[in-house]
Amino acid sequence: MSNNQLDKKSQAWSALFSEPMSELVKRYTASVFFDKRLWRADIQGSLAHADMLCAQGLISADDLAAIQKGMAQITQEIESGAFEWKLDLEDVHLNIEARLTQLVGDAGKRLHTGRSRNDQVATDVRLWLRGEIDEIGVLLTELQKALVDVAEQNADVILPGFTHLQVAQPVAFGHHLLAYVEMFARDAERMTDLRRRVNRLPLGSAALAGTSYPLDRERVARTLGFEAVCQNSLDGVSDRDFAIEFTAAASLLMVHISRLSEELILWMSQSFGFIDLADRFCTGSSIMPQKKNPDVPELARGKTGRVVGHLMGLITLMKGQPLAYNKDNQEDKEPLFDTVDTLKDTLRIFAEMAAGITVKPEAMERAAKKGYATATDLADYLVKKGLPFRDAHEVVAHAVKDAIAAGVDLSELPLDKLKAYNPAIEQDVYEVLSLRGSLNARNILGGTAPEQVRAQVARHRQRLGDGKTQP
Repeated sequence: MSNNQLDKKSQAWSALFSEPMSELVKRYTASVFFDKRLWRADIQGSLAHADMLCAQGLISADDLAAIQKGMAQITQEIESGAFEWKLDLEDVHLNIEARLTQLVGDAGKRLHTGRSRNDQVATDVRLWLRGEIDEIGVLLTELQKALVDVAEQNADVILPGFTHLQVAQPVAFGHHLLAYVEMFARDAERMTDLRRRVNRLPLGSAALAGTSYPLDRERVARTLGFEAVCQNSLDGVSDRDFAIEFTAAASLLMVHISRLSEELILWMSQSFGFIDLADRFCTGSSIMPQKKNPDVPELARGKTGRVVGHLMGLITLMKGQPLAYNKDNQEDKEPLFDTVDTLKDTLRIFAEMAAGITVKPEAMERAAKKGYATATDLADYLVKKGLPFRDAHEVVAHAVKDAIAAGVDLSELPLDKLKAYNPAIEQDVYEVLSLRGSLNARNILGGTAPEQVRAQVARHRQRLGDGKTQP
């Protein structure tokens, strides 16, 4: 039998049609050149299905052995680059099945007993995505560890904390970085949680209605490590909410990356000068030789829109589909694949980039002093002296106004001037008005005091399984 005949016979519907598919339609409907990345999951699922068919007496032990041998050869061919992917065979599933039949004959044809490409592709995507989620979890851990390391090194470094991008109160730079660790920890929790919904077996749903063959779906689920079996055949083959949920979690993770990117970009600018990034994460200008541009965080900020766009695309893809499977669902793969690739690449590079941040404490402290960052501390001081907070707020506003007019910081106002605002003010106010005093005063769970930062570092190290000892 020629290869062309074999390919034609692999198209199960070919006998029904009186003319071949046009070349344009072949290219338009084919998915093999992007879904071939599912090949390993496809072979894994097929082997589990074949094992179950044999156990149920639906294929012979000889057929199973032949299928296993053929799949081993196909695996070697794909890994070595020798496998020939054919457009005529549409997708990864038919390409592998056709090659298997070519290698082992009728045993290869029997493999598809009791299944459809509809439940086959749903299974493959879930298997593949499950593995990718596990890899993303590892990468998220590495990024968190890198940020925790930098946070620990800068637990005492004073950074101006901002609201509305105006200097608000002093915070420890380490405390600021740990805010992102908290975000990424929640991202990791979301990935772990949604993995349970990804990890459900559609195989056995067949085209849409289940099958008349006595399949043991639970056996296949155990073999493949699925936690549950899809309980409704229509739902099993047709829904892609697991892919949408993953892309939603990925979008939120990228939003967190984007927020961090924005701060790295600001901090690195000449206007701030708080940090520097290693040269390997930056580029220069073709015309301005003095430029060092933070291209990696800028691009990550841009790629966030790309991932959020994929989420919108997947939601729109599903919104108008009746049950059960429709060809629309072929369009789920490229946005899902690109989301995974973008996310993994971004996490890898950010873990390395974060580890190499150069901090400029003097610049941070100078900026904190410019914004009257301890004004709230003065108000709290007066409250502790018995003044109602709203009255204290008013008093401090007048003090700040006068300090601005004089071009000095609150801590530079003489004691007699401060006492004129309220006679309860004493010499100890200068400890309160210092940046370091403000930082140390917030020694409360979740606060920015260096002692609290170090406690949070220890908590994160334990959570992340980081064996580093504290200094």
